[in-house]
Amino acid sequence: MNFEEHAGKAVLAAAGIAVPRGELVTSPEAAAAACRRLGPVVVKAQVPTGKRGKAGGIAVVDDADAARAAAERILGMSIGGHPVERLLVEGRAAIRHELYAAVLDDPDSKGPMVMLSSAGGMDIEEVAERHPQKLVREAVDVRSGLDEVAARAIAARVGSDVAPESLADFLVRLYRAWRDADAELLEVNPLAVLDDGSLVALDCKLTVDDSAVVRQAELAATGSPERLSDLEARGRDLGLKYIELDGDIGVLANGAGLTMTTMDVIAHHGGRPANFLEIGGESYTKAEPALALVLDNPRVRSLVVNFCGAFARTDVMTAGVLDAFDALRPTVPAFFSVHGTGSTEARAMLRERLGREPYPTMDEAIAAAVAAARGAEGGR
Repeated sequence: MNFEEHAGKAVLAAAGIAVPRGELVTSPEAAAAACRRLGPVVVKAQVPTGKRGKAGGIAVVDDADAARAAAERILGMSIGGHPVERLLVEGRAAIRHELYAAVLDDPDSKGPMVMLSSAGGMDIEEVAERHPQKLVREAVDVRSGLDEVAARAIAARVGSDVAPESLADFLVRLYRAWRDADAELLEVNPLAVLDDGSLVALDCKLTVDDSAVVRQAELAATGSPERLSDLEARGRDLGLKYIELDGDIGVLANGAGLTMTTMDVIAHHGGRPANFLEIGGESYTKAEPALALVLDNPRVRSLVVNFCGAFARTDVMTAGVLDAFDALRPTVPAFFSVHGTGSTEARAMLRERLGREPYPTMDEAIAAAVAAARGAEGGR
């Protein structure tokens, strides 16, 4: 789950990290009133995505009239597909220079990583590519966490003129906030060093692990749930993990790994999958709604059904899919690959009930589905 800046900053403030004085507003008049109270301000679009400045969603203004004009311009914009409905109006700070700081899940160390850079305000990808010497990365043992000693060592490596104890205290607080929020990413960019040497988080990006949302109910209430298509919302309501893609080959497989492999092989043969959907051991009971999800995508021109059984029996899964075919009567060409436990029985069912011959290999079934989708597209 992603969070808008103001919600992320509330997490920082609760951890004792300084943030600018600010007000959340929804109208140009409220933005002007906030500016009168705060003085010169920054007016910022609140959407759960980055690149707001490049999209014109951030304005630096000196007075209430300018704040009103900026709000009139920014409200209603679309940034990254998100309509701007709220603005954060924040007082400006006397900045000496800017840093970058973040704690995030690191796939290489399979744990948290602290990142600190003297090149704040820049895209971190650009810093890593153009100025790698300015980016400090430190993997943290999640069992022991980040203590003051380790944080001070990280601070010393970045080459900032900030007092090491001050920067170390910030990093410890940032790490604890990341941990306590079940976050995947907690990023401060820029982290401003003010003229008096104090640190203030001028921006914040927060992403919380979707699997942890159930135990972060209060925090989740301030988040921005992922926008779902109509089919994805149906899948969620059915308890199915369905992700709509922009291709034209429907995919129905058991197990996330096999589904991903199916999608990769589709791409290998020059096709494009229309969806991610795996139904696993629930194939027998959920085959009909799952198949309906796939077929209700108007872009689908062919269908791959790919089952591989180990503990789960492919004949049981196939029986569920065949019942779904009887109920839904799909008109797009379907291509089957069935291997593993119960595959002899499953293949016999396909021949008897559907009159279809399953392909000897997954690769052949998928290649045929890609060819069929191309033929259907050429015939439109």
